[in-house]
Amino acid sequence: MTENSIPFAAGSNRYMISAAHSCSQEEMPNPAESRNNKTASSSQLPFVAGGILLFLLGAALQILASGHTWPALIRDAALLLLAIAAIRQRSLTMWIFFAMLLGLEIGLDHPQFAEHLRIFSDIFLRLIKVIVAPLILATLITGIAGHGDLRSVGRIGIKSIVYFELVTTIALFLGVAAINLTRAGEGLAPAQLSAATQQQPPATQPAATPLHWDDFLLHIFPENIVKSAAENQILQVAVFAILFGIALTHVPAATRAPILQFAGSLAQVMFKFTNLVMYFAPVGVGGAMAYTVGHMGMGVLLPLAKLLLTAYAALAGFLLLVLLPIALLARLPLARFLRAIAEPATIAFATSTSEAALPRAMENMEAFGVPPQIVAFVIPAGYSFNLDGSTLYLALASIFVAQAAGIHMSWAEQLFMVLTLMLTSKGVAGVPRAVLVVLLATASTFHLPTEPIFVILGIDALIDMARTAVNVIGNCLACAVVARWEGDLPATQDATF
Repeated sequence: MTENSIPFAAGSNRYMISAAHSCSQEEMPNPAESRNNKTASSSQLPFVAGGILLFLLGAALQILASGHTWPALIRDAALLLLAIAAIRQRSLTMWIFFAMLLGLEIGLDHPQFAEHLRIFSDIFLRLIKVIVAPLILATLITGIAGHGDLRSVGRIGIKSIVYFELVTTIALFLGVAAINLTRAGEGLAPAQLSAATQQQPPATQPAATPLHWDDFLLHIFPENIVKSAAENQILQVAVFAILFGIALTHVPAATRAPILQFAGSLAQVMFKFTNLVMYFAPVGVGGAMAYTVGHMGMGVLLPLAKLLLTAYAALAGFLLLVLLPIALLARLPLARFLRAIAEPATIAFATSTSEAALPRAMENMEAFGVPPQIVAFVIPAGYSFNLDGSTLYLALASIFVAQAAGIHMSWAEQLFMVLTLMLTSKGVAGVPRAVLVVLLATASTFHLPTEPIFVILGIDALIDMARTAVNVIGNCLACAVVARWEGDLPATQDATF
């Protein structure tokens, strides 16, 4: 690696990683600002806790005393408290959570009016879809070709990529196993499906088109990249981007530089574009929840609760059954490692973005004893190729969509989906709600209806916090494991508490 800074597309192009120094002081979060943010969040805790408890109380009383108006008044008071917290905290996640509950209330109290609110979720999903192709294309090209000569990445790069692919593949299979075990999507017949689909008897419900291995293999490769992008065939776009990025590393630097600069600029613009779209997320989520509950009633909440619990249980299982054994095999000092990752993981959980935790994660891993050159490569590269929490949830949510639509997917088709997600899930860690982007692309690739994604929108913000924290923990662990693999972690650090 050279002394020149290398942009890594996954977090943001403003993170320019140098082989000589892992993270500049300008990128480090201001301690005073962090304390102020924590104080502001803590001051809103009574409003948030009170609002949630009041809303649950109102919902319980609605079941026990149906026909009365005062349970609705209690829920309205709860929404007022949450609105105050959202205004004072100025957090997009808080606004999404508030919009989810507001949409639920509108769907329950005014179901006929709620049916007209689907247009807002339609607009939001259209804005998300337009992001997919250029974002995947730009981030993959920048992530692959950003190193120049791939051979210059060397031994550390090869070991890192092998580790990334192994762990994320385990995460994908764990997500598939979890959703097949709980079958959270079954019993949910989304009212958003076409009338023709709804009128069919169960025996004639649509099934996934049989997908043979030769058809799948042929479908991977694009015949026209413009056509692939227009049809939202994201797997073909990803394959083109990978081949293009590899080809770009074999041309002279003078030829490569302008194309790489364009790809990096496009990625950065698409990150900003996505940020603008996400300001509309509360409106889209609220409209989706109102429409869904207005059409289906309270019955929609049970599958959502099952999905939420399945996701959290699967993420917890991944931490305990996969990452913990890896840390033990690498003979890491667990107590010190947990202290090192505590702050970055907390930041990621609170902000629902891995990017916010990047500077602190790099700083803490250097303090843990990982050499700067390993930190400089592994953590930023991991933001493209090692999104453990996101890949697990992608597999889980994709099968949930099929289950919710009444579509049976064979194990072979689910395996094809896992292979697809291995490619399409790379490179979007810096995008808020990035999983939604990839989920829509996956639904398009496998001819799944996108309508059940309306249901997932309502709780995505709650799951996003956990999966983002797992992403950060996984990248910090990868950094320590590669350092141990290289023999650069002090041998005196034993895996003891």
